Amino acid sequence: VQLVESGGGLVQPGGALNLSCVGFGFSFHAYVMRWYRQAPGKERELVAGISVRGDTNYADSVKGRFTISRDNTKNSVYLQMNNLNPEDTAVYYCMVPGGSSWLFPADTFGQGTQVTVFS
Repeated sequence: VQLVESGGGLVQPGGALNLSCVGFGFSFHAYVMRWYRQAPGKERELVAGISVRGDTNYADSVKGRFTISRDNTKNSVYLQMNNLNPEDTAVYYCMVPGGSSWLFPADTFGQGTQVTVFS
C-alpha cells in the first residue's frame, strides 16, 4: 500500500497549483480520500475530503478556493488550489482514514509535497 503525492512547488500569492496523489496496492475506488497539510510549527490539519460517491467537504479556510476531485480510473485524487496565500504554505499529504479496511489499521499518509507561497 502506497500513496504518492506530486505537484507542489513555489508560487506567488494569488497563484494556483494542482496537487496529485496516486494510490498503489489497494482498490482505490472503494476508499474515502483526504488531503491534509502541516505548516511549520503547527499540527497537521484536514484540508478536504472526498467520499466514494464523490461527496466533498472542506476546511473553512479553503472553501471557495480549493477543489478536491478523484479519478478512479487513474487511482488518483487531486487538489486544485486557487488564489493561494502565504498561510497556505505547508507540506500537503493525501491520506486514507484508518479503519477503512484491514489494509488500513491506522491513518495512512503519503510522503507529502511541499507548497510554498511567497511574495
